Amino acid sequence: MSMLEINDIHTYYGNIHALNGISLKVEKGEIVTLIGANGAGKTTTLRTIAGLLKPRQGQVLLEGEDITKLKAHEVVYKGVAMVPEGRGIFARLTVTENLDLGAYSRTDRQNFAQDLERVFTIFPRLKERQKQVAGTLSGGEQQMLAMGRSLMARPRILLMDEPSMGLAPILVESIFDTIVAINKEGTTILLVEQNALMALSIAARGYVLQTGEIVLLDSAANLKQNEMVRKSYLGIE
Repeated sequence: MSMLEINDIHTYYGNIHALNGISLKVEKGEIVTLIGANGAGKTTTLRTIAGLLKPRQGQVLLEGEDITKLKAHEVVYKGVAMVPEGRGIFARLTVTENLDLGAYSRTDRQNFAQDLERVFTIFPRLKERQKQVAGTLSGGEQQMLAMGRSLMARPRILLMDEPSMGLAPILVESIFDTIVAINKEGTTILLVEQNALMALSIAARGYVLQTGEIVLLDSAANLKQNEMVRKSYLGIE
């Protein structure tokens, strides 16, 4: 049984048909990436899975359980966490307060300190700045905080939307190394990323999305060699 499966999803913004029959699977323990141009429907796909948008047709299944009609906070309770595009941190709260909010859906508060230390181990910079107001952090540190906050929910699957956006190249490599480390600890990841080459370098499989439809799916290794992908998304002639 797949960790995540979406079947024939049709999502609209008003009368605009944003997702036109999307279907994909993410197996337990995988990193799967969804690549495509701006406006292709990548973020809409993640927002639909997370319950922030409701599809007019189709199903979202989490380990076989239909979560399509659940509200966004109920989807979090089921074990789906999202690192949104633009980070979405609480700028006026401290680092620790942001991380604390990431665990709001959990009932096992006795393990909070242990998980907080895990986040600080993954992101030592956050430990150094735990009392700092989040809005004063650098862009890279804010991305670390957004990822750490999602990990505090102990998700079964982590949805990541453009984690490298706006970061210096040296930080991009660090963020992707961290994504791999999080996955090796057992967290399944569905990754949306404009940097297709980096995404395909860490993913097991990938889907290519164009104007709301899946046009290609394959192993990441094969996608990197695909002529259309190389020309359109990797900048390689």
